[in-house]
Amino acid sequence: MNPSVQTFFDPATFTATHLVVDTPTGTAAIIDPVLDFEPKGGTLATTSADALLDVIARQGLTLAYILETHAHADHLSAGDYLRRKTAAALVIGAHITDVQKVFAPMFDADDVATDGSQFDILLREGDCLTLGTLTIRALHTPGHTPACNTYLIGDAAFVGDTLFMPDYGTARADFPGGDARTLYRSIQRILALPPETRIFVGHDYLPAGRAEYQWETTVAAEAAGNIHLSGNTDEDAFVAMREARDKTLAAPTLILPSLQVNIRAGALPPESPSGRTFLRLPITFA
Repeated sequence: MNPSVQTFFDPATFTATHLVVDTPTGTAAIIDPVLDFEPKGGTLATTSADALLDVIARQGLTLAYILETHAHADHLSAGDYLRRKTAAALVIGAHITDVQKVFAPMFDADDVATDGSQFDILLREGDCLTLGTLTIRALHTPGHTPACNTYLIGDAAFVGDTLFMPDYGTARADFPGGDARTLYRSIQRILALPPETRIFVGHDYLPAGRAEYQWETTVAAEAAGNIHLSGNTDEDAFVAMREARDKTLAAPTLILPSLQVNIRAGALPPESPSGRTFLRLPITFA
């Protein structure tokens, strides 16, 4: 059996959130949900997450899991909000602990235990979950971050940020714990899947020459036409390309708000004594 996949695109963060359904049982999983955060005014909303809940209710689905492919640096996760609304289990790769150990001290986040306990399930390489008649299998694909997992469900692979659409390329590897050589090897593991495997990416940025956002491709299409792999099929050539490109990239707009929320599994920092909630902005002197 193969899953039904419905994708919800957030143009503010260019994020593709996937609703994966086991049709015979109506059991569902959400992959990489988004909280709506407007950084200039510090305004937080749950519009995108509530739209997912509406679809789940209208279709009579049962949400079993909320899967995070990694701790995102470009959007705030709605994982905790959806968990509280549905009692679905919140899942991430076991190496989230490596990410927490880097970023909790950066934000003086003394409330953050660096053992992954904010999540309900930590998946290691090869671990499986049951989704109705389907199986979710974790493929550890680090490189963009240490905690990146690809989720294999039937004929579909949900790769997060490891790969993008063929005309956009591959993930950056310059975040703490990222590594271009590790990324290359993870990509090769994905490309070793059957060529007809559907690949669902986590973002699309509408490159020049394309009129519409896209988020679904195949292993065969990535192997044949990914612009960062064509001509860079040798590991050393890919690493040189990736590292040179990463030096030209600015930090994501929401990196500081995102990371301090996402290491808490999408929960906000504790309230201050006055009852207000604050996100911290560490200052780096040039």
